[in-house]
Amino acid sequence: MFKYPSLTPEILHIVHDKGTEKPFSSEYTEKPLQQGSYLCRACGKALFRADSQFSSHCGWPSFDDELPQRVRRQIDADGRRTEILCQTCDAHLGHVFEGERLTATNVRHCVNGLAIEFVPDTEVLNTEEIILAAGCFWGVQYYLDRLPSVLKTEVGYTGGHVAHPTYEAVCQKKTGYYEALRVIFDCDQIDLSTVIRYFFEIHDPTQTDGQGPDVGPQYLSAVFYYDKMQQQAVQAVMDELKAMNYELSTRLLPISPFWPAENYHQHYYEHKGSTPYCHRRVKRFKLKGDK
Repeated sequence: MFKYPSLTPEILHIVHDKGTEKPFSSEYTEKPLQQGSYLCRACGKALFRADSQFSSHCGWPSFDDELPQRVRRQIDADGRRTEILCQTCDAHLGHVFEGERLTATNVRHCVNGLAIEFVPDTEVLNTEEIILAAGCFWGVQYYLDRLPSVLKTEVGYTGGHVAHPTYEAVCQKKTGYYEALRVIFDCDQIDLSTVIRYFFEIHDPTQTDGQGPDVGPQYLSAVFYYDKMQQQAVQAVMDELKAMNYELSTRLLPISPFWPAENYHQHYYEHKGSTPYCHRRVKRFKLKGDK
């Protein structure tokens, strides 16, 4: 599954156009405090473990090792450097340098932070991503963060028609954007159908004008799919609900650029120490792990 249709121009400039981000601009420049893995931002495959990251003071994330058969090398267009790319999707990552004697391996993968993303899991190899909308994204994130094998969630805006949307602009109901959640999960541990069934249990998919007291086009229920396989998997779960006599208002839509929301919206309830006011789980299916 390739994520290019959901990527912002800034990320596409790196992974597709082989650009270079500004030094020291990435949140991943320094080694994280917790153990985990770095995924390809364009396809979700694990590329590096956090324990191979080191501080090279060059301005970009640096790694002295890679996961086997996950990173490909080729001579750069300048004919001098060695470019590194994702073995699976050919996304441009950065360059690799040898002989600098910075670590015992004598290798430095110099990686653009926008080409990767961190998840707090040291074993993951393969992930899948889906983008969901179900009312205020605070509550959707609160519940999806609690589903086992979900590795990362991010609230943001998708489905609209202006670049760099803000919360204030989306609230004016003229941008076409949904409040949405990007969900990354370990697809070797949980399948998309389970994620989607859980999604349909944490909101009311029959409400036509929003979710709970939050009314407006930005609060409508929707699933944004990346490919035909995702579309079919989601549709199958929706058909299950229809067979149970649910009159669904949920829309099934192709993916479009996803713009992360402002930092203060991320994991809102976790920071506030409170719980959602318009979301709750109502069991509609028998999910794996349920008692």
